[in-house]
Amino acid sequence: MPMKWGVMELSDRYELTDLVGRLGRWLDEKQFDDARTVLTEDVEVRTAGGASRGVDVVAEQARRNHQVPTQHFITNPLIEVDGDRAAISANLLVVFAHEDGRRVLGEIYELEAARTADGWRISRVQARPIWEGTHV
Repeated sequence: MPMKWGVMELSDRYELTDLVGRLGRWLDEKQFDDARTVLTEDVEVRTAGGASRGVDVVAEQARRNHQVPTQHFITNPLIEVDGDRAAISANLLVVFAHEDGRRVLGEIYELEAARTADGWRISRVQARPIWEGTHV
């Protein structure tokens, strides 16, 4: 049976897809002072780079773990919206360009998002590693 979404559901899905893209850009462009444009105040993060809670602590963790050039490819988002909350699962390929060579990670992002007065923001990030290497 085909899905029938209304304008609100389509708008939410568009905004959530955009939010996932903005998360990658926030990390790659090292815009750590702008964390509140992407994350909630009480965001929780669990990645290979550590676990932290709170927007300022998470931004500092991101700054510490992304000192080298990076490029995040976040694809195939599967989005489930439930009112003002959403769950997003997406594939992640991230390249860390160290001076002595590349580090490449393949992971699954399990994200949660909350609708705020300023729009959708990520409230939880769980990265599940699948593989790691030095070549794409």
